[in-house]
Amino acid sequence: MVKRLLHARSATRKAGNAASTPPLSWDAVVRAGGEAREGLLRELAAGMRLREKTRQMAGRMKPWEMLLSLARYNYHPFRSGANRRLGIPPIRFTDGPRGVALGRCTCFPVSMARGATWDTALEERVGEAMGAEARSLGADFLAAVCINLLRHPGWGRAQETYGEDPYLLGEMGAASVRGLQKHVMACVKHFACNSIEESRFYVDVRIDERALRELYLPHFKRCVDEGVAAVMSAYNRVNGEYCAHNSHLLRAILKGEWGFRGLVMSDFVLGTRDTVKAALGGLDIEMPHAFHFGRRLRRAVREGRVPEHVVDEAVVRILRQKARFANVGTGEDYGTHRVACPEHVALAREAARKSIVLLKNENGALPLRRGEVGKLAVIGRLADLANLGDHGSSRVRPPYAVTVLQGLRDRAGDSVRVEHCDGKDIAAARRAAREADACVLVVGLTFRNEGEAMPGPLKVGGDREDLALRPVDVELLEAVSRESKRCVVVLEGGSALLTSGWRDAVEAILVAWYPGMEGGNAVAEVIFGDANPSGKLPVTFPENNGQLPHFDRKAASIDYGYYHGYRLLDREGTCPAFAFGFGLSYTTYEYRGLRLNAEEIPPEGTLQVEVEIANTGGMAGEEVAQLYVGYPSSRVERPVKELKGFARVSLAPGESRSVSFTLKGNDLAYYDAEKGRWEVEETTYHVFAGPSSRPEDLRLEGSFRIAAH
Repeated sequence: MVKRLLHARSATRKAGNAASTPPLSWDAVVRAGGEAREGLLRELAAGMRLREKTRQMAGRMKPWEMLLSLARYNYHPFRSGANRRLGIPPIRFTDGPRGVALGRCTCFPVSMARGATWDTALEERVGEAMGAEARSLGADFLAAVCINLLRHPGWGRAQETYGEDPYLLGEMGAASVRGLQKHVMACVKHFACNSIEESRFYVDVRIDERALRELYLPHFKRCVDEGVAAVMSAYNRVNGEYCAHNSHLLRAILKGEWGFRGLVMSDFVLGTRDTVKAALGGLDIEMPHAFHFGRRLRRAVREGRVPEHVVDEAVVRILRQKARFANVGTGEDYGTHRVACPEHVALAREAARKSIVLLKNENGALPLRRGEVGKLAVIGRLADLANLGDHGSSRVRPPYAVTVLQGLRDRAGDSVRVEHCDGKDIAAARRAAREADACVLVVGLTFRNEGEAMPGPLKVGGDREDLALRPVDVELLEAVSRESKRCVVVLEGGSALLTSGWRDAVEAILVAWYPGMEGGNAVAEVIFGDANPSGKLPVTFPENNGQLPHFDRKAASIDYGYYHGYRLLDREGTCPAFAFGFGLSYTTYEYRGLRLNAEEIPPEGTLQVEVEIANTGGMAGEEVAQLYVGYPSSRVERPVKELKGFARVSLAPGESRSVSFTLKGNDLAYYDAEKGRWEVEETTYHVFAGPSSRPEDLRLEGSFRIAAH
């Protein structure tokens, strides 16, 4: 039927009667599938007036809405591309990475915290919950998947991404895409090399093609392969060209080599700088208003500076995703009853619980046993603060938030007296610590110290060139630790913090990140032993700032090299304070019997790697097994090792299970910039398995060869 419709309309145009042809029905486009839909989409775009086409390509935010957004960002979904004449619905956009930035939605732990879970199944469920809440509040497009590589942990928006490793970013991002797209169009951001906040609008990232391909792009490709609907371009420049104008990134790689069939959207306001460059470079939608993709674009088309087929291509990409998701979620019971519902709140608590990383635990300081602790001192201003993360575009306003103090009081019950001291008076803090059986000291960062840099007379957010705690926190920590018999430090923040100079003075350290609306309950569960900590660091915690790559938050131009994070420390042979992938537990695990199913595979082949993990302690827990691959005989410079697999496994005391990883030869390729292609070396590869990236933790080792048969 669709083919007959296309044939009839084509014949009508050939007869010179195109002007009298009735508009193509949007419903017919949505009902069609495969090649038939593609044909109808192209016909629909070709038959639209130029003004209608450009209206598809830009947001329709009004001036009063822009003013409102300064005070209350994303109060309503941002719309773009409605066409009443043709019945085409708008895109209804919202943010953000830790929950929906509309209404009173569930506030999940920040992405960095969820990266610390290393749990793709959990992240898919979080994405599904976010998508349902967005849809329930009138949005159908959610920019929740931030997968920028964390080159330096001082990046202000580090909390919005999953960590420092491209493999971890790709797997977590793909899981989020799967969950979100059960309800809405998902958008991954910010493409590409975006990891400085305060100079984001102008910084030029200089990077060679190999580092770009191997480190800063693989996770985006993973999400493209997962079928993500949209990609948001970054504000910054890459090798001299703004990302929204960058044809190498958008046309050659994203749409060309990767075969991306979705749409490319600009970051807001300053994401687009030049009409012609953006259109020719591969941008499809300018947000949130038609500064460039309105009258200026129509003029450029009429003057021949932008071919109309470029506009048609963008329109087809936009309409393709609208049609693809037109019936997604049909039959679902959407409504405000799904927003911050009990199921989603419980999920936020689970994510917070699994994200907590135990960095230190001397002499069994944790967990606290209710019979052993009669009085607990909770010290620090952050203990009684709903510390949810930055106040930029990712901000979520939940109906409530549980603080660490409230969580501990609720969990302690009648047997433990919990007293709070905000720490402003050092003498009072010392006295509280001295008189208690144990103390929990909560220190770290807030939205004022890091996050999206927000305009205004007072500096809020931004980057950190120094990862140390605030001096007042260090002073409080040193004072309290001298008095306490049992001092537990809870760190809050979006990324790595320095612990040198004070960590030896305390018995236990937990990283809670920005733990979301149920974070206080999750922290209390771990501290009292009702839950076993199982988080692993998704970012290296360095010993000092000198172990990190050069970082200049005001840089106009900066070089991004091939090494950062654990790769850099491996190369230089230095030890961080706490390694990528590290995290302790209240139980112990033993790794046994690494097995490879082959000694040699072809370049396009696959290898199965199995390892047995046993819980040798007395408490049930979950362990994250990690697989790394090294390249000892490579003819080119490569990292000492790279993460190439991970698996989260739940084990009862005394239980053991086998975990299987799949390695593909193509995934071990390096990019040959001179030849402009990926190369799989025929050589020997080393395989390492263990609980973290620390050399002493990679207890099992094996090797195999890749060779053509």
